[in-house]
Amino acid sequence: MKISYAVTSEQGARHDNQDRTGTMLGDRSACFLVCDGVAGLPGGDRAAQLVRDTLLAALDGEQPLSPQHTHAAIVACQQSVLDAQQLNPDFSRMSTTLAALFIDREQQLAWWAHAGDSRVYHFRRGFVRDVTRDHSLAQQLEDAGYENTGINSNLLYNALGADAARDASYSELVSLEDGDAFLVCTDGFWLNLTSAEMEQALRMVTACDQWLTLMQQAVNRSSISDNLSAVAVWIGSPQETTLLHSPTDSARFLPPR
Repeated sequence: MKISYAVTSEQGARHDNQDRTGTMLGDRSACFLVCDGVAGLPGGDRAAQLVRDTLLAALDGEQPLSPQHTHAAIVACQQSVLDAQQLNPDFSRMSTTLAALFIDREQQLAWWAHAGDSRVYHFRRGFVRDVTRDHSLAQQLEDAGYENTGINSNLLYNALGADAARDASYSELVSLEDGDAFLVCTDGFWLNLTSAEMEQALRMVTACDQWLTLMQQAVNRSSISDNLSAVAVWIGSPQETTLLHSPTDSARFLPPR
């Protein structure tokens, strides 16, 4: 099973980049992740780096992978942040989001986990098949049927290291198909692109890095105030089922004349 991926991470208008990305692609398993240090609290970048490093250290791409293994690894990530908080009072409230995609290459299975408002998107035949639901006040209001316009999307009720520690959310197992694509990204990335625009960009390219570059260019034409990071992942050859676009729909991704 062929897997290709591309990674981007930019500072945006912030004075530093508290995002971290991570990848592990082995012969038997793979992991692709992003972490976004929670803003407004000292040490967000430290929490993001600690979670990224702890999770990748718990995985071995030459060994099979299971949801039980990845769940235990994320619990260990949570504990690593809590332990680090105790060692330095200056960072006693540091926390981070996490979005992680896991793949068992032998069984051709995928699953994912997230905490906070970093997301995992799953595309099949060029369309969004599934996307994580944010652990945020804005998402709670939307799910309850209330208007959430004007609500700060950064108001989170879950993150690794947060005061009221909660478990991350986990997906069901998904059997992979040739042509599946995934986008693992922080809120600074997805806030500047609709799902429909992600789909349209996918239909305009022939390689994973081209897809991410096209989306990145569209994001860069927006008013970016936050860090933004993303990992794009292709399973097999998505272009064989998605390479179709119209000039009208693709207008945002084409340079102005």
